[in-house]
Amino acid sequence: MVKQERAARTRESLVHAAAEVFAEEGFTAASIAAISRRAGVTPGALYFHFDGKTSLALAVEERAARTLREAAEAGGERGDADGSLRALVGTTYTMLAEDIVVRAAFALCADMGHSSRTDLRGQWRLWAAELLAAADRAGLLAEGVSPQEATRLVVALTVGLEGLAGAEPGRGARQLLTRIWTVILPGIARDEAAAAVLAEVSADNETD
Repeated sequence: MVKQERAARTRESLVHAAAEVFAEEGFTAASIAAISRRAGVTPGALYFHFDGKTSLALAVEERAARTLREAAEAGGERGDADGSLRALVGTTYTMLAEDIVVRAAFALCADMGHSSRTDLRGQWRLWAAELLAAADRAGLLAEGVSPQEATRLVVALTVGLEGLAGAEPGRGARQLLTRIWTVILPGIARDEAAAAVLAEVSADNETD
């Protein structure tokens, strides 16, 4: 049991280290030596758990997909009326500012040097559509804005920010997202709903 737990921790460390290196250098430039060094293990130990860069990249994508599924489930469990909008906005922070594994996975989807097997963009598009449809049913969207139109706008926005997230990780990406949502959210949501979500975002930023 102790040996299995140690192996699981090593795999976790390698996936996280690979995500950091992929986000910083891209798939092609990333090296096994850099990833193993970042994880604090030897290249031999890395190869004990993964076949190479491709299998590490796939593990990063699988972990990111699980994180997004868990976020979707948590968002779906919210009972308040504007929970769908909060979940929508909150997940963009997870994707682009807070979770290096998710951020790296989205970057890998756009990396020409890597053949992705996980359609994270498609998953995000479907979930964004579900959340905005729920917001529409709750009467939270602005007058004249359809959930389909709002989905196209939000997905275009977030996919377009993938590259900037790598250039401005962490707090820089968070501040950029906050500025963008401050402009975009009042355009797709009713005033009171947009104000409630933006107030929560502002409070979260102040505590960081």
